[in-house]
Amino acid sequence: MVAASLRSKGIEEFLPLYRSRNTWSDRVQDVDLPLFPGYVFCRLQPSSRVTVLTTPGVISIIGSGKTPQAVEPEELASIQALVKSGLPAIPWPFLKTGERVRIEHGALEGVEGILTAVKKESRIVLSVTLLQRSVAVEVDRTFIRPILPRSAVACP
Repeated sequence: MVAASLRSKGIEEFLPLYRSRNTWSDRVQDVDLPLFPGYVFCRLQPSSRVTVLTTPGVISIIGSGKTPQAVEPEELASIQALVKSGLPAIPWPFLKTGERVRIEHGALEGVEGILTAVKKESRIVLSVTLLQRSVAVEVDRTFIRPILPRSAVACP
C-alpha cells in the first residue's frame, strides 16, 4: 500500500518481494511478501520529505534526526539484481560476521555477500546495513569465490 501511494505521488520506490507458500487447513496459496517487512526503499529529495512522511502507512524515514540516510548504492544494487534474477530468496537474520564472497557466474555475477549454509545448501546473504536486515539466496557453490582481505592481496 505504501509503495503504491508513493508511486502515485511521483516518488521512485522499490519494494522487493519474495514468493511464500501459505498453507491453511482448506487450501494452499502462493503470496508475495516483502523481503524487508516494514520497509520501502525510495529515492527522495529533501524537499519531498514531508510528502513521504504524510503518505498513509509511513511512520518515519530512516536517518539522523530530520536528515534522511541513504542505503549504500552497492547494497541496493545487489538486492535489485536479486529481484530481477527471479531466484528464490527469503528474509534472513542480519549477519555481521562471516566470509565475504563474490558470485562469479550466473544471473547474480559480480554480486558480493556472506557465505552461509542451510541444510547442506550454499546460500549467499545480501545485507542492507542501514536497515540491519538481510536476505538469503541459494547459489551453486561452484559459482562463488572468496574475496581476499585487502591486506592479503598478492603482488606479482
